[in-house]
Amino acid sequence: MSLDIKEYMQTVGRQARQASVEMSRADTNIKNKALRAIADAIDAAAGTLKTENAKDLDAGRANGLDDALLDRLALNDARIAGMSEGLRQIATLPDPVGEVTDMAYRPSGIQLGKMRVPLGVIGIIYESRPNVTADAAGLCLKSGNATVLRGGSEAIYSNRAIAECIQRGLVSSGLPANAVQVVATTDRAAVGEMITAKDYIDVIIPRGGKSLIERISNDARVPVIKHLDGICHVYIDNQADVQKAINIAVNAKTHRYGVCNAMETLLVHEAVASQVLPELAQQYLAKGVELRGCEKTQNIISGISAASEEDWDTEYLAPVLAIRIVASLDQAMAHINQHGSHHTDAIVTEDYSKARRFLREVDSSSVMVNASTRFADGFEYGLGAEIGISTDKIHARGPVGLEGLTSQKYIVLGDGQIRE
Repeated sequence: MSLDIKEYMQTVGRQARQASVEMSRADTNIKNKALRAIADAIDAAAGTLKTENAKDLDAGRANGLDDALLDRLALNDARIAGMSEGLRQIATLPDPVGEVTDMAYRPSGIQLGKMRVPLGVIGIIYESRPNVTADAAGLCLKSGNATVLRGGSEAIYSNRAIAECIQRGLVSSGLPANAVQVVATTDRAAVGEMITAKDYIDVIIPRGGKSLIERISNDARVPVIKHLDGICHVYIDNQADVQKAINIAVNAKTHRYGVCNAMETLLVHEAVASQVLPELAQQYLAKGVELRGCEKTQNIISGISAASEEDWDTEYLAPVLAIRIVASLDQAMAHINQHGSHHTDAIVTEDYSKARRFLREVDSSSVMVNASTRFADGFEYGLGAEIGISTDKIHARGPVGLEGLTSQKYIVLGDGQIRE
């Protein structure tokens, strides 16, 4: 590791810590003003963003990135508009900072409650998707935090261009420019510095592939809110509405491939497999999805590859789907809890009791009944553009929005009370 990288990251950390003090006392109006100013800057710079993104896409193709990763990397008009819309939506959300709850009098006469406060400085390490730069900046800003963003080297031009828009919006609204800093270097040593910077960074949020998450979780000396891989399942029950099941299973897999809430394994009850799988296979194959199935699935859908044990544990992020026929709801839930990543899983059934069991017994951050896994998203949940989907069980779980980027402290109101 070069001394220059160490010094650079320490400078970034000190600036973030200083900015976090000002951010913690910024009122809602100025934060909303900054969010709208950043959104306007992104809209105005759409042409520049696409030009810079084209450099990243060209480099990605030259480096052999597959279609799924290139899709995650691309910025088109719709995604640029989505970034600015996400920021404007965050501006309309209630500000969690300063919210006081659970106020109650104690026998001593003091009044006790809880106040919601920013976490401080949030470090976010992510890959591929440059829109994360705007999403993360917006959520950290509204929740009163400073943030240090380290995107992947494959999106460096895009992230720098978005960072310029963020800086313009912050400065024009009177907030410190260092409240959002995008790490300018692609040197991987910067990541090592971030995840050990206990004096400057309060929490790390990694977004990316399994190897990145595991490295950060293993090496970090700063607390981590993990966003692990999305091995998501749809289970079609023997009491499912067949057309509803087909629509959900197709959408969950093919709406977008390179996202963490796409279905990777389809589980089908043996009583309805011969009824739903031929139609599903036809639709999947028409969309170019490669199917891999258990032996029973291969007997129904001819010509597909055999699914291996590794397939049940794989997040493809690509047009590949593993299919397994199961004998019962219990077998389906056992498969999910063994092979899933605790991200998002869905059941399609008209049986109320089975739906309730699935909701209670499947150990995932989002569990759904008769809906596509693609709804596991902060925007769809009304949280604004989420910072990630946490598969942790402590502090934040599921899509992490504004509340997940804050904590609570106890507050005590007295009138001269002393402890006897």
